[in-house]
Amino acid sequence: MQFNNSQLRRQDRLLDEKRAFQLLKEGTYGILSMQDENGEGAYGIPVNYVWDHGNSIYIHCAPVGRKLRCMDTCNKVSFCVVGHTEVRPDQFTTAYESVVLRCSAYRTLHEAERMSALSLLIARYCPGHKIAGMGYAEKNFLRTEIVRLDIEEISAKTNPIFTAGAHGTESR
Repeated sequence: MQFNNSQLRRQDRLLDEKRAFQLLKEGTYGILSMQDENGEGAYGIPVNYVWDHGNSIYIHCAPVGRKLRCMDTCNKVSFCVVGHTEVRPDQFTTAYESVVLRCSAYRTLHEAERMSALSLLIARYCPGHKIAGMGYAEKNFLRTEIVRLDIEEISAKTNPIFTAGAHGTESR
């Protein structure tokens, strides 16, 4: 996994690596984007996720469906998490922060890895219901697919809240 902001056009809006990983840790959902199953366009969908604090993100879904067909066609995907945003109409812009990951998607994982990912998801989204959540996960295990996104590259960008400077130009 490589943190790489060198390809971003707006080098004045780089989000530092520490904040990028914090955003990845704290985000509640991300947009998974991939090539469509016919290879003719793109397909993007919001999903809940959990980061393992290493090189992987896990998502869950039904064991059949469009996103899995897309990943079977091409396992190279993009994953984007957007943090704080605020439209600034008086400045004709939006303040935001985002992290974009280039990943490879893998499914049909070993049962132990799938259950571990479900445990991470439950701990993240249902922290007050871990025991019941694990029972639910075990009961629905065969009806749940887990996809691991191995992170290859990360970039992160921000447009911090700023004030209008002299002559309407942006300043921080």
